[in-house]
Amino acid sequence: MIVGVAYAKPTVQVWKHVDVPDTATARDAIEKSGLLDQFPEIDLSTQKIGIFGQICPLEKPLKEGDRVEIYRPIHPEAELLEKRS
Repeated sequence: MIVGVAYAKPTVQVWKHVDVPDTATARDAIEKSGLLDQFPEIDLSTQKIGIFGQICPLEKPLKEGDRVEIYRPIHPEAELLEKRS
């Protein structure tokens, strides 16, 4: 089945389609996407992930067409930094 895996930084956004087995989990899709190699700062032991904006565990089974999202930590002063720009 085909699912998407998305990750965004302030300067780059990546969304990859990956073909995974019907029994795949969110972790499987992330690992197969290659994003962990492309962005070594991703730490799945601390960063949250979700499917279509809903936080979920790495072992969540996937369905055809799901979009797995890897979330970055939010800077505590993000709103202030944005207003200064």
